[in-house]
Amino acid sequence: MELLIAFATDDGKNFNDDHFGMAKYYHIYRFCDDGEEFVERRENVEFQEDESKKHGDPAKARATATVLSGIDVLVSKKFGPNITRMVNKFVCVVVRTNLITDAIKIVKNHIHEVIEEKNKTKDRRHLVFKQ
Repeated sequence: MELLIAFATDDGKNFNDDHFGMAKYYHIYRFCDDGEEFVERRENVEFQEDESKKHGDPAKARATATVLSGIDVLVSKKFGPNITRMVNKFVCVVVRTNLITDAIKIVKNHIHEVIEEKNKTKDRRHLVFKQ
């Protein structure tokens, strides 16, 4: 199975310090049976516009989902109140690390759980992984 996974970042190496939707960029990786590879960096074009909106604003969730069209999984250190909306479209994964390279390993080690959650048609929940 192939999954496109977005990692929230401001600098390309570390996770941003705020909620997933507040990242300046999303680094997109393709995970498949042969391994994982970097695909692209997507700019969070809605970031500036949404900065004044409150966390949990439905419009903010829609804007983030639009930027991440075609993505299966979202990975970050933190998600805000909109996680309840985002889990309807994406598998949301909270990781307990600062480095994206470490998070890639963590997700790879738990890929079966991620796929299981992706295959759910209802009652999808977010996942939390430690190293």
